[in-house]
Amino acid sequence: MNDTPRGDARWWERRWFAVAAVLLSAVPLLWPAVPPLTDLPAHIGRYHIAASLGDSALLRQHWEYRWRLIGNLGVDLPVLPLARMLGAVLAAKLVVLTIPPLTVAGFILVSRTAGSGRLAPAAPFAFPLAYGFPFQFGFVNFTLSAALALPALALWMRMQRAVASRAMLFVPIALLLWVAHCFGWAMFGLFAFGTELAALRGEGRAWSEAILHAGLRCVPLAVPLVPMLAGGGSGDGSLGASWEWVAKLQWVASLLREQWQSYDLLCALPLLALVWLGLRSAAMRVDRSLAWAAGIGAMAWLVLPYRLLGGAYVDMRMTPYVVALLIVAIRARDPRFANLLALVGTFFFLMRIATTTWVFLGAAAAQEQAAAVADRLPRGAAVLVAVREPCRSWSIARLSHVTGLAIVWRDAFENGEWTLAGQQLLRDRHPRAGAFRADPSQMIFDAECAWNGNDLPTMLRRFDRGTFAYVWTIDLPVPQLPPDLVPVARSGPSILYRVSPTPHKRLPYGPLAH
Repeated sequence: MNDTPRGDARWWERRWFAVAAVLLSAVPLLWPAVPPLTDLPAHIGRYHIAASLGDSALLRQHWEYRWRLIGNLGVDLPVLPLARMLGAVLAAKLVVLTIPPLTVAGFILVSRTAGSGRLAPAAPFAFPLAYGFPFQFGFVNFTLSAALALPALALWMRMQRAVASRAMLFVPIALLLWVAHCFGWAMFGLFAFGTELAALRGEGRAWSEAILHAGLRCVPLAVPLVPMLAGGGSGDGSLGASWEWVAKLQWVASLLREQWQSYDLLCALPLLALVWLGLRSAAMRVDRSLAWAAGIGAMAWLVLPYRLLGGAYVDMRMTPYVVALLIVAIRARDPRFANLLALVGTFFFLMRIATTTWVFLGAAAAQEQAAAVADRLPRGAAVLVAVREPCRSWSIARLSHVTGLAIVWRDAFENGEWTLAGQQLLRDRHPRAGAFRADPSQMIFDAECAWNGNDLPTMLRRFDRGTFAYVWTIDLPVPQLPPDLVPVARSGPSILYRVSPTPHKRLPYGPLAH
């Protein structure tokens, strides 16, 4: 992030601006002890298991952790050594805290690389996309891989004329991106191909020749196919592809989805308008290499399925990065307009950081309140979790995996972890739990949802009493309870029940004391 060598660098092109933007992007994550990202508590539970399994007989009665090389270890690898020193919660926070700053730094680097050392004045509009839908969902391995892919893309463009040296250097880089997350690696490959195609077409090569040579230059990036084919891929051996075509429009509308629908949609509109104007307006131009990279990414996004190789939201994950590449490529032809664009973009970035900070403070408090009943679980307990999953709420559901913290605090077993072969290294040791062994068995969707799975009364009748000693419901109405469930604690939307071997008289209970 060095200053441009020109003496006429404008204020948004200076080093202080880049450093300030990178540091500010971390602010929403500073206060919450657990970053309030939907999937993160379950990830933290997995980190705790991996770090503590050898020392905890209670964990070993519930879990196995089978080390192997897979394309889904981005946050796991740096967290595990830290977790042994600091605990899984703090270790996870410190690593996750780096993802938005790395992403913003990556946006700056690719914009400067494409712009001969100058940051595009529109770039600050892209910075809030570091907190886009994939990060809010807690896809931390993917978003770390994507954050690392951005400086890798800048380096790829910078070494465009050193083809042989670049080929050797990018073999380990491609492997690193794949180990972080296979979808992040694949996205980088698409963007790299797009920049290469732009360069070859700029040299006057015919389409067929340009496509062939761009593909050949990207062959070193395919090295991770070797461990994938050898059994280290992410999936169960089948593609498992399915498409949700209408949802693609929802992903575009959800670029900045967080909590307040009208506000988030109004904030997404200037981003989409800016992309349109950048491509169409005579007052603006776009950097060719980044525009082509985004174009290839957009074409892939159009045909990508919703679900692939056991992973969901495959197409959604790419959306903010495709839009961001186009935005950081936009230049204004008039210096006065460029100054205005940078000013408005910087205000937009500061506004989104402020509101995200506020949302995260409230969401973290709500997660903490919901998780408090875990204090009433005996160490090593197995708890059946049932969480309400709304499908028509704009506000992101952040309680879906909050029970993962019970694994950290109580060495517990709960049915919200992911144990899919090829995608995760974690396995449970409770075959008798049957359909209630792992995610998404904890999710109780609203009746109007298209994805009707479990319903609470059936779940409470059918679960294995030999496996689960407790039941934990979140944001669900108090059901007609089987006679062997005794309420023991309540905190906010959470109610904890104990499975009693003999029916008990219902006892009154109140909020959990803190």
